[in-house]
Amino acid sequence: MSSKRKITVAYGDGIGPEIMKATLAILDAAGAQLEYDVIEIGEQVYLKGISSGMEPKSFDSLRETKVFLKSPITTPQGGGFKSLNVTTRKSFGLYANVRPCKAYSPFIKTHFPKTDLVIIRENEEDLYAGIEHRQTNEVYQCLKVISQPGSEKIIRYAFEYAKKYGRKKVTCMTKDNIMKLADGLFHKTFDEIAKEYPEIQTDHKIIDIGTALIAERPEIFDVIVTLNLYGDIISDVAAQVTGSVGLGGSANVGEEVAMFEAIHGSAPDIAGMDMANPSGLLNGAIMMLVHIGQPEVAEKISNAWMKTLEDGLHTGDIYQEGLSSKKVGTQEFAQAVIERLGQMPEKMLPASFEKGEIKPMDTKLRPKAKAKKELTGVDIFIDWDQEGRDPNVIGEKLRQANANGLQLHLITNRGVKVFPEGMKETFCTDHWRCRFKTDDGSVVSHAQILDLLQQIEKLGFDFIKTEHLYTFDGVRGYSLAQGE
Repeated sequence: MSSKRKITVAYGDGIGPEIMKATLAILDAAGAQLEYDVIEIGEQVYLKGISSGMEPKSFDSLRETKVFLKSPITTPQGGGFKSLNVTTRKSFGLYANVRPCKAYSPFIKTHFPKTDLVIIRENEEDLYAGIEHRQTNEVYQCLKVISQPGSEKIIRYAFEYAKKYGRKKVTCMTKDNIMKLADGLFHKTFDEIAKEYPEIQTDHKIIDIGTALIAERPEIFDVIVTLNLYGDIISDVAAQVTGSVGLGGSANVGEEVAMFEAIHGSAPDIAGMDMANPSGLLNGAIMMLVHIGQPEVAEKISNAWMKTLEDGLHTGDIYQEGLSSKKVGTQEFAQAVIERLGQMPEKMLPASFEKGEIKPMDTKLRPKAKAKKELTGVDIFIDWDQEGRDPNVIGEKLRQANANGLQLHLITNRGVKVFPEGMKETFCTDHWRCRFKTDDGSVVSHAQILDLLQQIEKLGFDFIKTEHLYTFDGVRGYSLAQGE
């Protein structure tokens, strides 16, 4: 029986085949114990009419190997094509995206030579759940979905990563000054889990100032954990300020399957020219080797790669007059790394990865008591653009609806209170949130809400959506409107 570890490999599109060829040549020369199951993904699969960009038998390969080394792909323009990355992440539960961002100064030009941070991004939820609706002629909605289990898993992963790799601090980034419930849940969960890791420093940044600090002083960060969209954005910011997006590798990790890749795209404009830098995919492959228990090979490759940078053999994207000794192509760069296998960098810190048994991250969910959930009202969204969109007109009409005490409390438009006592200067669209509650805050029934909806229909209004208003152990589970 072979002692080699089988992995799934996809050459991808654009520059993908070139950088994969270079990467696998280095892995083989370094003695990586690997067997490759090659699958086809990307543009040609899309054009066969397979909307996911990957054939069903390819998913079977991932189920068997549980490790995916993937080159970038090209998604055809136009509708009907799904993101292959999003499909893979969701299908296999790859909840953690891990992106190291390190400066390799002065060999890679950067204004921040001390940067060495890792961004750990939640990979399955948030706006990337892709739940969207057109609700009126003017208004579209995208749902931001944040769950307590999803938040706990990624945050616990970040602390376990910090502990395993000797990191000193974990920073949480959210926008919970605005999204007090959704982002607030993530921040609250972070604070709770941080208590279990007293040896690790923690802090929290609002995402806008946090992003600015990554662009201005990235060296102050160690490990950053954040939500899906924020993580997507700050990962590219961090990669760019360290010198080049083209150097960045990425891991997408789940309970069973993991995917490793470069963070850049397929760059079809330079495909076939032997110009592309294979470093991003190579660094992804180095992360893969650590993941599957071959850290010695990962160290050998990483150190040879850094020695190649020190010796000034650079692809065109990182070539610098006066510092680089030679501009090389994709395959020549790979050969230069191979020639330096066994050598150590002289000016950069040599790579060192944990040896011994590879233990899975502790992301097991801790049991939590179930809260008492009570229905106290309902937000009914209405499509209405008549009579000059005067809030007082719609408000007075809706006041006629009363379901055993469940009656109109207020109306907002784009989150701003417009009735009663709204400001005449507020611009209104055709999308109205109408909040119905009882005067005494008592619990209401589904029967009352159904009665209310029938009354609103008889009043001639088009209701397009409802959101129930709940309390959990007496704590309000919905946001207040501006001016409420």
